[in-house]
Amino acid sequence: MDSDFKTIALIGKYNSPASAGSLMRLAGFLRQRGHEVLLTAHTAESCRIEGYAIHTLKEIGRLVDLAIVLGGDGTLLNIARALVDFRVPLIGVNQGRLGFLADVSLDTMFTTLDEMLCGQYQAEERIMLEASVERHDDVLIANYAFNDVVVSKSTMGRLIEFEVYVDDQFVYSQRADGLIVASPTGSTAYALSGGGPILHPTLEAVVMVPICPHTLSARPIALNSRSEIEINLIHAEDARVHFDGQQHADLRVGDRVVIRRARHTVRLLHPEGHNYYDTLRQKLHWGEKL
Repeated sequence: MDSDFKTIALIGKYNSPASAGSLMRLAGFLRQRGHEVLLTAHTAESCRIEGYAIHTLKEIGRLVDLAIVLGGDGTLLNIARALVDFRVPLIGVNQGRLGFLADVSLDTMFTTLDEMLCGQYQAEERIMLEASVERHDDVLIANYAFNDVVVSKSTMGRLIEFEVYVDDQFVYSQRADGLIVASPTGSTAYALSGGGPILHPTLEAVVMVPICPHTLSARPIALNSRSEIEINLIHAEDARVHFDGQQHADLRVGDRVVIRRARHTVRLLHPEGHNYYDTLRQKLHWGEKL
């Protein structure tokens, strides 16, 4: 085994027994190469894989040199948030179509991973966001987001009103369905459908994108990634804050959502020859004839 990755975590899509066969073959492949393989409890349980050490995500963060995530971009978002403070490099194996994050094809998984584990890969550092919800002087919740933090209306379907400050400077008050604060990684997710720009994933920037604002003059704004963004909820009958669309918390009038760049970045490993613009062309169907 000629690799710096001695101990590798193998993490599957949550509650997806259909991926059991691929995970078992991958675990055997890694063991045959001489790596120590660890599994998360949910991966081992849902896929009924035995014979490997089982640990929690926090334990895995302290024990492994690399995590291979088999699933899709949603699975990788979840694992990135959980492991960002441990600085564990991530490789994403996509079970379906080519993803923006999980870019190793299931069909060529063994050949590609063999090359990557021999050192033939491209490393990329990406910004992680962290956000807190403050009510009066109390922090109610704090969480990470790899794609975006979204403040939006909830089930009532009525516009919400909020004020936005950047580095303690007033930007605007807005009546809208909400506001997206996205990292460069998240610029091709919800923010893109809201009319936001595509940011190269290595940019030191974040973007604010209003959601259906009640004015024609509202436009997306790109900000320095070191800026602190504060969203004050002025009026809302029903509002929430969402983290990567996977976790959320209810908001009340007077709540403050404070968003900053996280201390650590996410380290993604791509196959050698990876080209971000190839991914954009394929995912966004650029250049195809209608």
